[in-house]
Amino acid sequence: MNYLGNAKSVQGLTVYEVWRDRFLRDRLRPAVGIAIFFALTITVYFLGERFFADQEFKSVYLYTSAAVELGLLTCFVLQKTSFGQRYPGLLFLGFSWSLTVVVQLGLAVAQAGELPIFTWSLAFLIQATLMPVRWRLHLISQLGVLCCHVGINLVLNLSFAKYTPFKLTGFYLYLFWFCLICDLSVYWYECLQRKEFSTRRELESAYQQLEVAEAKYRSIFENAGEGIFQSTPDGRYITANPALARIYGCDSPEEVTAKFTDIDRQLYVDPARRNEFLRSIEKSGTVSDFESKIYRSDGSIVWISEKARAVRDSSGSLLYYEGLIEDITQRKQAQESLRLFIHALSHDLRNPVAGMLMVLKNWQTKTGDAITIPRSILERMIQGSEQQLRLINSLLEVHAGELRGLVLHCESVDLRAVVEAAATDLEPLINEGKATFKNLVPDDLPAVKADKTQLWRVFSNLIANALKHNLPGLNLTVSAEVIKAGKLIINQSTAKQDIDKLPITNPQSPIPNSGSRMIYCTVEDDGAGILPEQCEHLFDLYVRGDRSRHSVGLGLGLYLCRQIIGAHGGQIGVISTPGAGASFWFTLPLAENFR
Repeated sequence: MNYLGNAKSVQGLTVYEVWRDRFLRDRLRPAVGIAIFFALTITVYFLGERFFADQEFKSVYLYTSAAVELGLLTCFVLQKTSFGQRYPGLLFLGFSWSLTVVVQLGLAVAQAGELPIFTWSLAFLIQATLMPVRWRLHLISQLGVLCCHVGINLVLNLSFAKYTPFKLTGFYLYLFWFCLICDLSVYWYECLQRKEFSTRRELESAYQQLEVAEAKYRSIFENAGEGIFQSTPDGRYITANPALARIYGCDSPEEVTAKFTDIDRQLYVDPARRNEFLRSIEKSGTVSDFESKIYRSDGSIVWISEKARAVRDSSGSLLYYEGLIEDITQRKQAQESLRLFIHALSHDLRNPVAGMLMVLKNWQTKTGDAITIPRSILERMIQGSEQQLRLINSLLEVHAGELRGLVLHCESVDLRAVVEAAATDLEPLINEGKATFKNLVPDDLPAVKADKTQLWRVFSNLIANALKHNLPGLNLTVSAEVIKAGKLIINQSTAKQDIDKLPITNPQSPIPNSGSRMIYCTVEDDGAGILPEQCEHLFDLYVRGDRSRHSVGLGLGLYLCRQIIGAHGGQIGVISTPGAGASFWFTLPLAENFR
């Protein structure tokens, strides 16, 4: 039973004393029951002696045994009352004296001088065996019997007259040693019990502290933002926390331990990463910031960073690995966004800056200190600077969005004017390449709903791309016409595709109505052309032309063109045959579709 509680009870007793009294009450129940049965057998015996014995029977013996039975029954009833619960020591004395003092009084009434050594010894032995606590109570019960015996004999002179002093001395000597042995056994048992109780209390206190600590660390384990794991050297997860389950796309930690039984094959996109992970730990005992691509439960791919250590036993044998896993997919995307931003910045600003630099170098070659700048050239430089500023602001908006898509500022745009502005900014490159440029966009072409700066980027990239990747003397033509959405056009892989339902990469981009009219633009050249296998991936990030096209860029321009056209609700592609030039095309919604 656990009776531990606060240091003090409501009655001012120590915790041990509360436990001791409870123990005494619990042991009194069987002791009283045994004594009642004992007294009953004695009573039955005396009844038999009265009716069947030949010698003269003294009825006082029967009455005495009945009085003992009555005293014990009284103790039995009082045990269940609040008095008995509050004063177990008094019940103990009542139990003891019912077996001893009542018998002594009965013998005195019968004028018998016998010494009930057997009854006293049996009573003291029972109480020392069944109730080995509160040795002082045992001593009081024994002294009470002795005082009663001495008092009665002093008054009635029974035993003193019947026994010689030597006989009485032997009797008292026996009683002394028997009581001493009983009291010492109770005392030593109680000392051991007190020590055990104190030890048990300290142990339970330690367990409570351990449970608190375990609950605290369990809370940390369960609510940690990072994944926590233990895995075996052969590639199985032993434990996992909910955060790791979320990173892996599982419903529970149990699913992680049940599903991932071959980590290198099931988890890592590159299975060799597991071996690198193990080699790193084997070399230094720990690994930190170990980044890898992994498969989630649904098959999607994310980036993780692992920090782990090897756990070994006292002999140095490897037991398992434990550590932390962090989902760094967003960080990787942010890094890619930053790299994309830097590349886009360098790519889009290269053409205007290069053109302006060529004009300035031409002036530098002129003789004389004073250089006269025509107003037309000055206006062109101002327009170029303004265009560069718009580009920088546009790129900053894209970077701030962290790859969430282009932020469009749509308005009604004259497409021919945008083409003229792009060609004017690239005029130095066109002249340097001895190219012929034609703007065949009709003057009466309906306006488009678009972002003027972003469209300038598309035309500028497509024109500059043709100039860079072809030999001098190129013929360039930009044209546009109105078509209906749903018209079949040829894409870059020479297959036909319906443009009625177009991919939208920006939630704020305009969406044309089904069956509405659209603008179909082309930028054509008569250059070297593009191989079919290159056309399929030409608009992917960082894809460049082959060596014959003299590519020096990072393959970002066409990728940005695809992003911009897709954000407008359009589509882009290329039609090309090696040796016969290339025709880049894209579609844009008309402004009238959104009225």
